[in-house]
Amino acid sequence: MPKVKMPRKSTLVDMTAMCDVAFLLLTFFMLATKFKPDEPVTVVTPSSINTKLLPDSDVIMLTVDKDGRVFFSMDGQPKRQKLIQDLNEQYKLGLSDKEMNNFIIGASVGTEIKNLKSYLSMKPEERKKAGLEVGIPTDSANNEVAVWIEYARSAQGGNPRLQYCVKADNQTPYPKIKDILDTFKEKKIQKLNLVTNLEAPPPGTAAALARDEEK
Repeated sequence: MPKVKMPRKSTLVDMTAMCDVAFLLLTFFMLATKFKPDEPVTVVTPSSINTKLLPDSDVIMLTVDKDGRVFFSMDGQPKRQKLIQDLNEQYKLGLSDKEMNNFIIGASVGTEIKNLKSYLSMKPEERKKAGLEVGIPTDSANNEVAVWIEYARSAQGGNPRLQYCVKADNQTPYPKIKDILDTFKEKKIQKLNLVTNLEAPPPGTAAALARDEEK
């Protein structure tokens, strides 16, 4: 018997609707995405051969510029919200919702707690003109770095992945770094990360040989 030929059907798929959805999604993310705000100071970190990368989340960071000014930052908007609410309540700062939101979505903070309301009510460029970016005090009589660390740790809710980092400029005075390290010691925080720039290990060293073996 002769074979029956099956009619061929077109495999063409109309992609118009799919393209429309893709462009709509792309437009949504472009309009809704908020970029990370610029840091208030530029820091040139020293170099090292350590290859451990700085994590993108679960980090409490203290940045110290060459003049010894200390700035605090922490990722996670819900955690930042808990932190600023606790500080506002404890120190009776009288922060408005807008001022607290400026902290929640903002970058590093570098001022005294008593000036925090004025600091958060201004734009970054206005803070510099007003002279409010004096850094967080670290002296023994008024060690507000210890306050920020304590309240930040509380806002983390016992996060086991939490890491503490210090990002200091290459020209930062050593006594300022010592004050910060002593503060972490007082808080019984023994594990600390120093942020550095990566450089190649010197030829002939164990680190260089290990790198060559990996290749």
